[in-house]
Amino acid sequence: MVHRIEPPSEPPVTLTDPTELLTGYLDFYRDAVLRKLEGMSDAELRHSRLPSGWAPLGLLKHLACVELRWMRWGFSGEHIEEPWGDVKAKGEPWHLASNETFDDIRAFFQEQCARSRAVVAEARLEDKAATLGGRVPAEEDRPTLIWILFHLLQEYARHVGHLDIVRELADGTIGE
Repeated sequence: MVHRIEPPSEPPVTLTDPTELLTGYLDFYRDAVLRKLEGMSDAELRHSRLPSGWAPLGLLKHLACVELRWMRWGFSGEHIEEPWGDVKAKGEPWHLASNETFDDIRAFFQEQCARSRAVVAEARLEDKAATLGGRVPAEEDRPTLIWILFHLLQEYARHVGHLDIVRELADGTIGE
């Protein structure tokens, strides 16, 4: 039996403000990620159905760390002790400790999303990142906020598509 997840609402089709449009779609995809994971068993959240070895809960942690790295560490230049908390070894699946629960990682994800929203609210789209991976690049190598938001948007879109497939393989649930 197929179960369908109802999609979240997209931003209004009449939006003309680029910041509202970008942040509206980021929130759309952030919500879609959580909706796809809701209702999965702990075993399925930790299990990989793909040769690459990543698990849905690891993907959620990865997206939280992506928000942290791009918005707080990169754009704002905030000192972050462990910006790569989702990666233990290059080329390996996203790291997930055995004691990390869905509730813990969901809360971490939601905190990073809220902090990203606060960063965006205080900046302009043409503002440039303070750092890039903990180092201060030349002015011409610093991405603008609009570039970073587009980068985040495409990352979310890709990973939501991945979750579509994984969720359907896990329990037959489909939807946006």
